[in-house]
Amino acid sequence: MPHPITELGALHTRRAFLGRAVGAAALASLVAESRGDEPAAFPNFKPTARRVIYLFQSGAPSQLDLFDFKPKLKDLFAAELPASVRMGQRLTGMTATQDSFPVAPSKYAFERHGQSGAWVSSLLPHTAGVVDELCFVKSARTEAINHDPAITFSQTGAQLAGRPSIGAWVAYGLGSENRGLPAFVVLVSQGSGNPTDQPLYDRLWGSGFLPSKFQGVKFRSQGDPVLYLKNPDGVSEAGRRRVLDDLARLNELRRQETGDPETDARIRQYEMAFRMQASVPELTDLSKEDAKTFELYGEDARTPGTFAANCLLARRLAERGVRFVQLFHRGWDQHTNLPRQIEGQCRDTDRAGAALITDLRRRGLLDDTLLVWGGEFGRTVYCQGRLTADDYGRDHHPRCFTVWLAGGGVRPGVTHGETDEFGYNVVKDPVAVHDLNATILHCLGIDHKRLTFNYQGRHHRLTDVHGEVVRAVLR
Repeated sequence: MPHPITELGALHTRRAFLGRAVGAAALASLVAESRGDEPAAFPNFKPTARRVIYLFQSGAPSQLDLFDFKPKLKDLFAAELPASVRMGQRLTGMTATQDSFPVAPSKYAFERHGQSGAWVSSLLPHTAGVVDELCFVKSARTEAINHDPAITFSQTGAQLAGRPSIGAWVAYGLGSENRGLPAFVVLVSQGSGNPTDQPLYDRLWGSGFLPSKFQGVKFRSQGDPVLYLKNPDGVSEAGRRRVLDDLARLNELRRQETGDPETDARIRQYEMAFRMQASVPELTDLSKEDAKTFELYGEDARTPGTFAANCLLARRLAERGVRFVQLFHRGWDQHTNLPRQIEGQCRDTDRAGAALITDLRRRGLLDDTLLVWGGEFGRTVYCQGRLTADDYGRDHHPRCFTVWLAGGGVRPGVTHGETDEFGYNVVKDPVAVHDLNATILHCLGIDHKRLTFNYQGRHHRLTDVHGEVVRAVLR
């Protein structure tokens, strides 16, 4: 192996040969302007949102216990779900062998709230306080029935792994508004409901076949927020700057030889990491927030890695121009012991989610920030496992579930779509996953049919060959 000193000498020789007409940052900027590997036509029209905060509830929240109130179910406790309602639809392997499908009404009280009169469960008192800011979509539906393909589908538009995530598509289409931070940031929290819930894989915020510079950057809750940002011991900032300059020049020579766009991505990622050394520590230092802010979000916001802390961090990212902030909160997979588990999940998320809306509103950011709340599918009206008046479980249900939107050009205080009296089938205004994603892009000024990338001889897009903008939910 070459001796490190020999390698260092070779590096200095190459540096002397290449010279220093421009720094790596300037070089990366010049490469970006000359490449033509980023779309220049976006936004296609005036956007109503400049950024998105996606509060993804991994594991599938029970719409029947949170938002989709079905009062008639109270009189049908333990009654067999009619076959005419099920209509022979696909079941998971966890309940397909059940001899009975007893109706499990929610044990929680529902009330109307706000001027909109939206129904909200007693599990969500803080969300109930901001319902007039929300647009409920109670007719969401998906094609997948198991967690991983369903989450992959909601995030990438395909059930099989390998496609770019929605955040990567947005970063590709619109770029970043802050040179010191990525366009796409991911935050993950573990819920207290089901601590052994489904895992989340990095590919869910990956760039797929898009250049890797568009993938999401995951912030960690322990140690350094982003790995490898700090200089190693004995390496100064000036020394790192010199090494990056040399690497950029060498990578540019390589790019000229091969034409590989990933070489450009490497140059930019080195530069982004260098700039993040200054921006990320300041960003993630929540100690500068005042007492009123922590009172709004709750004491959990003081604990790194909680949903509350991530919501507060999402607001700080929005203030700094990050295009797409993706929060994943695990723990919503309530097959059994639903009341105990869902109460924990709601304690995790209710106050902080409502606080984020209030905080964005008072800072003048809600009107151009689109918030999305929802999971990968819903839960069944029939019970999985043992049914009692105080305990029950619910299986996966792709036929219908509830999401809500807020800010960013969405109509506040409205409910779109409707399910049947059992909360089992959509009976009015269905909204498919592709429709939801098309609508998110539309709020950002992007025509989802025009945001494409040529890969393996085909022009791909987030919504594949599907998707219609749900104009009824827009201002």
